[in-house]
Amino acid sequence: MRAVFLVRYGAADQAFEIRDVATPEPGPGQLRIAVEAFGLNYADVVARHGLYRDAPPIPAVLGYEVVGRVDARGRGVTQPTVGQRVAALTRFGGYATSAVTDSRAVVPIPDDMDIGVAAALPTQGGTAYYCAEEMVRLHSGDHVLVHAAAGGVGTLLVQLCKRRGCIVYGTAGSDAKLQYLRELGVDHPINYQREDFADAVRRLRGAEGLDAIFDSIGGAAVRKGLRLLGAGGRIVCLGGAAHTPGRLQLVRDLAFAASFGFTHPVGLMMASKSIIGVNMLRIADDRPLVLMRCLQAVVTLALEGVLKPTVGGRFTVDRIAQAHAFLEGRASTGKVVVTWA
Repeated sequence: MRAVFLVRYGAADQAFEIRDVATPEPGPGQLRIAVEAFGLNYADVVARHGLYRDAPPIPAVLGYEVVGRVDARGRGVTQPTVGQRVAALTRFGGYATSAVTDSRAVVPIPDDMDIGVAAALPTQGGTAYYCAEEMVRLHSGDHVLVHAAAGGVGTLLVQLCKRRGCIVYGTAGSDAKLQYLRELGVDHPINYQREDFADAVRRLRGAEGLDAIFDSIGGAAVRKGLRLLGAGGRIVCLGGAAHTPGRLQLVRDLAFAASFGFTHPVGLMMASKSIIGVNMLRIADDRPLVLMRCLQAVVTLALEGVLKPTVGGRFTVDRIAQAHAFLEGRASTGKVVVTWA
């Protein structure tokens, strides 16, 4: 098979090599998928810079999700059947023409589902659903802030929140993305490049607090977000986009950690606020049936037209560096997908 290997950390145009390697065989409880396409996630960018703890050492094949057809099954697997088109979550290894993964992380999809839409469902769709439906209970009229609302996870979080009748505040970094948020149904788009998001929320909300925040930024955004929550409010931390690579990386790492501030459980209890951390790799490893439930629900909602992923970038595999640079430069909306043909 062919696979895209991360061979050095740093700039996208120097990071990857396409190599021919042996095709893996599925073990017990696993499936092998002949891959049509794989999705990019911001965690891939973090891994490319050597900042993602869960990533394997280089040379490594990244990739959390694939779209393709089942072509082999390991012992004990009866579904999906060989030949079935599927979308799947992979624990790395997705940047390849063949990928092996746990059968419980695989969900059947229609033959005519758009490849980009399908690629948005496993990681980004599963994350959005787990955050908005499993970790919190949203109600009609709730005031909810979604950070990076124009991104892949953010787009789907907005749709899930609007499905529940929430009033949504969404942050993005350009006028074009703010217009995109309006089209998604965001009630209060906020350009974080022009105005501090916390000031904007207070201006719009007054003294009333928010009911929920979905934070993929981390650092100071979490500290500010906690202050915006009302009694009973929850902040779901699902990423650390504020953690950037550069010179003096250790100093940057320490500064990022410190920027969260200090929160004591007693303070949370007295204010009746909650901090919830989400790492979908941990859920996939330790609670695969929960992951399966989320993936099945996401595909159902997509087929019903409730979830409508936006495909913001389509690249062929020979342009993997450009795809990474596109995502890292925050130029994209929705999902970035890479195809093998």
